[in-house]
Amino acid sequence: MTVRPATDDDARRRWIGILAKATPDEIGAAYAALGPIPAPTPIRAPETGTVLLRGRVGGTGAPFNFGEATMTRCTVRLRDDGPLGFGYVLGRDRRHAEIAAVFDALLQQGDPRARAHVETFAAAQAGRARREAAAAAASKVDFFTMVRE
Repeated sequence: MTVRPATDDDARRRWIGILAKATPDEIGAAYAALGPIPAPTPIRAPETGTVLLRGRVGGTGAPFNFGEATMTRCTVRLRDDGPLGFGYVLGRDRRHAEIAAVFDALLQQGDPRARAHVETFAAAQAGRARREAAAAAASKVDFFTMVRE
């Protein structure tokens, strides 16, 4: 089987982000549903560390160090000649990072099953974002100033 050339960087950034934000239950069920795939060869076993978070005041100001977060990363290869798959997740879930790396490798090879699962994750994440936005909007308080004479 020949491996397709590397995919568009923006598409890959998108799916790596979607895989990182998938819930452990979602990604675990999707991995089990993939069926037979080559056993992943660990290039970098899942490892946990910290990353520096940077911020900008108002989104446009000078960057500043906001704090640190725990992150787990993993790198795998599915075939000797296959692409490297990378998985990054916030937190300490080593299995999530490993499965995300497998999905990345499959997506680079154009696997339609993996693509379908990622689109399902994206739809679920959009639904969660809409529900959170609606809950935040429901708690909005309008402040005003009353002038007394």
